[in-house]
Amino acid sequence: MNIRQARKKIKSVGNVRKITKAMQLVSAIKMKKAQMMAIEGRPYKEYLEEIIRKVIVKIDVNLSELLQPKLDSNKKKDCVIVIASNKGLCGGFNMDLFRFIVKNVDFNKTEFVIMGKKAGLLSRLGAKIISDYSSNVLLNNVSALFNFSLKNFINGTYGSIFLYYNKFISTLRIEPTKSILLPLILDLPKEQEMIKKDASEYLIEPNPMEIINPLLYSFIEGKIQNAIIQSEAGEHSSRMIAMKNATDNANDVIYSLTMMQNKLRQEKITNELLDMVTAKESVENN
Repeated sequence: MNIRQARKKIKSVGNVRKITKAMQLVSAIKMKKAQMMAIEGRPYKEYLEEIIRKVIVKIDVNLSELLQPKLDSNKKKDCVIVIASNKGLCGGFNMDLFRFIVKNVDFNKTEFVIMGKKAGLLSRLGAKIISDYSSNVLLNNVSALFNFSLKNFINGTYGSIFLYYNKFISTLRIEPTKSILLPLILDLPKEQEMIKKDASEYLIEPNPMEIINPLLYSFIEGKIQNAIIQSEAGEHSSRMIAMKNATDNANDVIYSLTMMQNKLRQEKITNELLDMVTAKESVENN
């Protein structure tokens, strides 16, 4: 490599560094907005789930089909909803989720519904994708996905419907997560009698039959929405970190190329001095 080539490479890597730095800043802004939505939505989701737990122990589960597993559900196919990203350049965000799915899902007994263009890569792993709800703004398709899930569970097409997505824990921690969407199964604490005692304080009006389904519909739709928000927060966090690493690597490459360029320049200057000294000695000897 000569000095000219070194300068050209430094310029090219410098352009890459500008791009990755700009993408890092953009991702940082989007990450803050998505994180705020994810964090602010948690109290509502947790409180609503707590209320549903307390109400359910007081009512008859036969009041809603959403609380009842389908007959012969073990013989029916399951449906898996996968929420991935629309764009790449976010490190192992998508691949970690796909590995988690491969470990936990029997592809022969499962059909897939995807959100996020990158989720289409699952077809290469043998997944049967029956529907794609991807768009530039995934939250716009929450109602459509909810209606699809509700319709196909109630009519018995699927025994169970699951959500697979990346849960946002913190900026540096994203966790692939599996969550059952239907039938609605809530993790009831061991203190069942205490829950029943608390439930007795609730007065359900007009009556449980009229209120239970709208409440559960709202909860399930909110669960899908929350999964998308969590996924987007994790995506922007992963992309910001990936772009920061790319920027740091570009800085290291530029530093190495600059040192090489200086070394080549010094070698050139030294060789020119040696040629001058050799020429001078040749003239003097003659």
